Amino acid sequence: MSNTAQNLFQFDTSTLVFALPEIFLLFSIVVILLIDVFLKKSFKNITYYLSQIAIFITALLSYSLIGNGEQIIFSGSFIHDDLAAIFKVAMMVASIVVLVYSRTYLNIHNLFKGEYFVLVLLAILGMMVMVSGYSLLTLYLGLEILSLSLYTLIAIARSRANAVEAGLKYFVLGAIASGLLLYGMSMIYGINGSLNISEIAQFASGASLQSSQQLILNFGLVFVVIGVAFKLGAVPFHNWVPDVYQGSPTSVTMFLSSVPKIAAVAMLIRLLIEGLGPLQDYWSDLFIALAILSIGVGSLVALMQSNIKRMLAYSTISHIGFILLGFATGTMTGYGSAVFYVFTYVLMSIAAFGVVILLNNKGFESELISDFKGLSKRSPWFALMMLIIMLSMAGIPPFIGFYSKFFILQQVVNSGFIELAIIAVIFAVISAYYYLQIIKSMYFDESDNTSPISSSMDTQLVLSINAVLILAVGLFPNYWMNIALSVF
Repeated sequence: MSNTAQNLFQFDTSTLVFALPEIFLLFSIVVILLIDVFLKKSFKNITYYLSQIAIFITALLSYSLIGNGEQIIFSGSFIHDDLAAIFKVAMMVASIVVLVYSRTYLNIHNLFKGEYFVLVLLAILGMMVMVSGYSLLTLYLGLEILSLSLYTLIAIARSRANAVEAGLKYFVLGAIASGLLLYGMSMIYGINGSLNISEIAQFASGASLQSSQQLILNFGLVFVVIGVAFKLGAVPFHNWVPDVYQGSPTSVTMFLSSVPKIAAVAMLIRLLIEGLGPLQDYWSDLFIALAILSIGVGSLVALMQSNIKRMLAYSTISHIGFILLGFATGTMTGYGSAVFYVFTYVLMSIAAFGVVILLNNKGFESELISDFKGLSKRSPWFALMMLIIMLSMAGIPPFIGFYSKFFILQQVVNSGFIELAIIAVIFAVISAYYYLQIIKSMYFDESDNTSPISSSMDTQLVLSINAVLILAVGLFPNYWMNIALSVF
């Protein structure tokens, strides 16, 4: 073997510590999968607890790496920095909460299977690779690990025709979006000869770019934006969102609507801010169009929904529009506001689906807004929790949802996009209607179902903490905003 080849595959083993969370999680997946094979059906709870322990330890390992500066390892394909560590901790915490909410639902609907938890862990591993990817190849590898896991999770309820349909729809459309993203990456690689994010940034900032090179780079940029916009669910690449949200088991919808959004934003930061940041004037125009379309379509179409999962799907599209507005400003405070928004959105989305899951019973899947009728009489406490969640999503102070929108709009105005801020405010006011509709159903509509809501103690406790945090975090928004800014 030549010296060049030897140098290419050599690396300092001491740097493995910066990839320790991923290494540990991958090892845990293999061990849990092997253990689950030999477990009897009555002991399947062990798989759940082992998965939770694995995620918790991975979170601790990620947290321990905060403050270690920027480290680029594996021949420039993997980066550790505070952005990666903080995003990973956020994903782990969100995943733990999602699995707590999911346990009762999975038992009720006969979906409590070892492969479900293994697929969730694989999806988390893919997201971690996306967050730390520092080459186009690594980012794409992480995205495909995530996507393949989600395709299977969505269709895991094989006896449900709508779940299988949702899985196939997401697979086909996701494959097209991945192809477009890969095509854009290939154009960027072809024009500059490197997969490394920092080398792409150096090439894109070069003053001596020929017009033909600039044209190819811009085309590659467009395809990359399309791929990322699909994963985020931005208009006009949103058609999969409501159908997949409705067709998937509610526990999968909860996971899909929250944790992958953090990874998608991290991928956006790696590709467009760190890699193609010099082309910000080009992609910010695309983001403005995507943001306004997403906020408008998401807010208006949600008004016509009677299915709670479809309503929350269009609500998600609207929230994604606000996140894209933050990135469109082209400022560090704008980027920080977008990161703050995605974290608060995940907090609210998980809590909202947690309450939806609470309403599920054996043989009954809670999917309609009318299912919330009379909730205040059946469970005053969880009706209060849902009230807090809906008011926060509507952007009512002092809840965290208000400050997430306020910080975004503040940066939009500071960047000179006053008309965009006005449009966003108008649609935010319109969107308040469908959140208030749920509150009306809970407190003012009568229901024939007067049975009390029963759920496990851990679900009740975590959901209560989740909802209270939406209020508590809103009392100290600047502290959390500063943490979001610290990742840049």
